[in-house]
Amino acid sequence: MARNPKLIVKTPRGEIVQVKTKGGKVTAKLTWAPNTGDKWTGNFSRAQKFLDSEVLRGSTPLVPFRTGMLARSGQLGTVVGSGTVSWVAPYARYQYYNTAETRGYDAQRGGKWFERAKASHKPAWVAGVKKIAGGK
Repeated sequence: MARNPKLIVKTPRGEIVQVKTKGGKVTAKLTWAPNTGDKWTGNFSRAQKFLDSEVLRGSTPLVPFRTGMLARSGQLGTVVGSGTVSWVAPYARYQYYNTAETRGYDAQRGGKWFERAKASHKPAWVAGVKKIAGGK
């Protein structure tokens, strides 16, 4: 039998209650306030959509370009908000891993375009996600 429920933390998002039994066992229970899950799920979904679209936007100028199909395959292969950004052209993997990181026609375009975009844009991506998701 539980006795002495003790309120540890109470916020608008929920509360943590500590309960001690006769046998000396202590448990803590986290109870979320109603609608908190809906709010945070919506924030996280918007943040994921933002990140997916920013990865595409930041990577596209770095993708090798001959006909434009490789860059377009990123848009076609990605469901924004899914958390997975994919370039689905049959030769995308080869172009990503097995080609130089620059091209004669454009020094920005070349292999490993996501890694290079991440190196340039990661702070802005993280800041945007935190702002949308409600983080600090």
